[in-house]
Amino acid sequence: MVRVIAHRGASAAAPENTIEAFVLAKHLGADWVELDARRTADGLVIVHHDDHLGDGRFIVEMDRVALPASVCDLTAALDACAGMSVNIEIKNWPDDRDFDHTFAVAEFVAAEIGRRGSHGEVLVSCFHQPTLDRVHQLDPAIPTAFLHHFDARPWTELAAEIAAAGHVALHPWDRVVDQELVDAAKAQGLEVNVWTVDDPDRMAALIALGVDGLCTNVPDVARAVVRRG
Repeated sequence: MVRVIAHRGASAAAPENTIEAFVLAKHLGADWVELDARRTADGLVIVHHDDHLGDGRFIVEMDRVALPASVCDLTAALDACAGMSVNIEIKNWPDDRDFDHTFAVAEFVAAEIGRRGSHGEVLVSCFHQPTLDRVHQLDPAIPTAFLHHFDARPWTELAAEIAAAGHVALHPWDRVVDQELVDAAKAQGLEVNVWTVDDPDRMAALIALGVDGLCTNVPDVARAVVRRG
């Protein structure tokens, strides 16, 4: 069955990337939660989408204790997602203030998954392939997925390269997903989890294309569409 992945938790009904959103996602029918991992100035890993807070302060320049109470640690987020699987998106893009060529967040994530023994309940994704490759190098048993939108490579070439690097899935932006992309991924044994889709008609169309997962802000809507088949 197509998996329902709550994007930053049940983010249409609760503040995104919060414990509240993760707990609510389960009640609304999500199989999975997707969340974002970033680092603080004192080397801790927290859950937040942007590299800065709403007031403009950069997270990587702040100690953990200075962050708002609504910002949770990755470990607490994983605890809150008990009973669901978790797509941990590592935020490490060269244009962001917290870009880190040493891959500190990747190393933390790999170690935490190893500590928990949760390899079968997680999927680690990233837009930055070298970061994703680092996770795979650290622990090849951790399933990893390449996030992308437009890509200069043909879908067949992209899928072949991602599979050859040891990753298990493509996570494409909804607007680039077509039958050619899905077929190229499947030919390489890759799963396809699409972000971010909230329209039920589009959800149904993606299911018909053969995707494996729908990353959505409205997991209850996606659950209803999946149940209808």
